[in-house]
Amino acid sequence: MKKKISILGLVFLLIFSFTGCGSKAKDTADYDQATMQNYADTIVQSFNNMTDDDLNRFEDMSDLELNLTLMQSGLPIEGDDFVTMIEAWKAGQKECGALVEVGEYEFTTTNSGAVLTTKAQFEDRDGELSFTFDDKMNMESLTVNADYATSEILKKAGLNTILGMGTVFVVLIFISFIISLFKFIPAIEKKFSKKAKTNNAAPAPAAPAAPKAAPAAPAVTQAADNDGELAAVIAAAIAAAEGTSTDGFIVRSIKRRKSNRWS
Repeated sequence: MKKKISILGLVFLLIFSFTGCGSKAKDTADYDQATMQNYADTIVQSFNNMTDDDLNRFEDMSDLELNLTLMQSGLPIEGDDFVTMIEAWKAGQKECGALVEVGEYEFTTTNSGAVLTTKAQFEDRDGELSFTFDDKMNMESLTVNADYATSEILKKAGLNTILGMGTVFVVLIFISFIISLFKFIPAIEKKFSKKAKTNNAAPAPAAPAAPKAAPAAPAVTQAADNDGELAAVIAAAIAAAEGTSTDGFIVRSIKRRKSNRWS
């Protein structure tokens, strides 16, 4: 029984030992530094000998065409990463000028891969080139860092501070100007509302014209009509009293007596 326990303990010990060795071997992956430096030198020499048109031609290639070109060149790099490296190189030349020479490479490892760095001399200022690789030694990026003197750093920092503060003040002044215009809003709103009410008000209907009064009949005509009717009535009464018709006499005039009583 004790022998079986000892064997099991030895097996577990070996398993843990292999596990530890495996993780350690993975953490300290073997990199071919010489090969990686050759890749970096190829990129530096190729970019330095290319014109802007040549670099732009690579950027204009399709993904398939660019990947095939890189595969034929033997460079272990993806097309997207290669385009990013071209952009970094162009920005570095704009900042530092054309490359003159590079120094010795320094090799360091990281959790995800390795980094090659070297001092570089450019026409305008010195700088540093940095290449990153993954754990399979595929190139991932290129960085060009310019070396600035302390005076240049302070000057650049001062300019950035002035630019930032100036921008803030300009924005604050603009905001203050906008706020100052708010006092005119009520007057403008009142003006437009009054105009809208005037345009929307319907015209009042005109009062109907008073009917024209009928012309008054002349007094003489009215009197004549009344006398005629009265004469006809009297004639009819006389005819009835005499037992004759109205054809036998004519009533020519009628006169009112001063007294209201008949005589």
